[in-house]
Amino acid sequence: MLDMKSKDKSLAKTQDIEHPTISSENEAQDVVFTFYTESWANATGPQMYMTGPRLLATLMSEPSVGRLLVANPYRSTPIQWARGLIGARGAPFPADGRRDLVEPRRLRRRDPTSVGALERVYRDYDRILELAAAKLGANRPVVITTSPLVAGFAPLRWAGDVTFYAWDDWRSGLPHRPFWPAYDEAFARIRVSGRSVIGVSQAIIDRIRPTGPSAVVPNGVAPDEWRQPGKPPRWYAELPSPKILYVGVLTSHRLDVQAIKETAARFSGGSVVLVGSIGDRAVVDPVRRLSNVHIHPPVGRAEVASLIHAADVCILPHQVNPVTSSMSPIKLYEYLAGGRPVAASNLPPVRTVDPRIVFVPDGHSFADGVEEALNRGPLSEPDRMAFIDKNSWSRRHQQILRVAFGLPGAPPGSITQSETGSK
Repeated sequence: MLDMKSKDKSLAKTQDIEHPTISSENEAQDVVFTFYTESWANATGPQMYMTGPRLLATLMSEPSVGRLLVANPYRSTPIQWARGLIGARGAPFPADGRRDLVEPRRLRRRDPTSVGALERVYRDYDRILELAAAKLGANRPVVITTSPLVAGFAPLRWAGDVTFYAWDDWRSGLPHRPFWPAYDEAFARIRVSGRSVIGVSQAIIDRIRPTGPSAVVPNGVAPDEWRQPGKPPRWYAELPSPKILYVGVLTSHRLDVQAIKETAARFSGGSVVLVGSIGDRAVVDPVRRLSNVHIHPPVGRAEVASLIHAADVCILPHQVNPVTSSMSPIKLYEYLAGGRPVAASNLPPVRTVDPRIVFVPDGHSFADGVEEALNRGPLSEPDRMAFIDKNSWSRRHQQILRVAFGLPGAPPGSITQSETGSK
């Protein structure tokens, strides 16, 4: 078993824990946390920066959480067996008498798409959770789930309050299209049940239309990653300036390829750097041949911070569509945590982040926005530190827990600009 103290220390490094917690206002509550597309392995691996694992890191160290049961989504037994053979199963969970991990298994890899089949699947999943919670000694635990299917189809009659933490608009993503009718039904059941909903954007709340408690709590940053970024790698430092940086998955349903080409042409003596995994070739093929566009695979968290901090300007050239209009881009908060000037597509979730962002309306020249951002220059160091503090994951998670625990002071609606660090 992994050493408990070392694992807790590793998780705590992803966020600040210096702000007061809600434990003084609330007796410790037992919690069941369930993933959707992620798992415990993600929470301790390369995807730890993502929204769900960030919340789990807080739950692992939060004094107001008593017993904690963490639940992976269903995993295929044959696939997990094969991963174990090649040593790709991730770090063990630091189980003790107060927290544990449950890993439901089945033969099939993916969920069915029909509502009737999903009802049966998540009744079984519900029973697995109930038995694991009882074994842990959890008493009417609060359930926080990132799965729309758990939130909609699992009965959870044995549990206390249920909160759906929606970090994506699953109903708008084209890769999930076969599940759209199931998501619609899940959202309808969430409305009928009155279960709480936290969305990272107003568009997600509008999609679900919850009848119970709800709030918009956007994504955030981990202060320890941003207070003192290191030096960038040599390959990046030696590129011609201005260095124009985008960090994230390179997919055609997000990135505006024409905006990237236009920016590369405008700043032909500089460097447009795209860092991230390639979601499809439709993005990279049209720009790969441009001499000042540099495509680099994903890098670790420390290197992300160093790249951003050394950029002359950071960009968010997203298309305007239902997917991007519901996102709370983590990269945007990290750009500002690095103190960089930012040019971004004028999307609803982006407008409330910070007025220092240069917003480029749909159909306008993105290169003009990049030029204006460069002219504005970076944030001052006091402003950068203030942004980091006001947009920390720990502050976000305290808001989420207030909703999940039914405490006074829970945010009743969207986060305003003043609350996210704008001036």
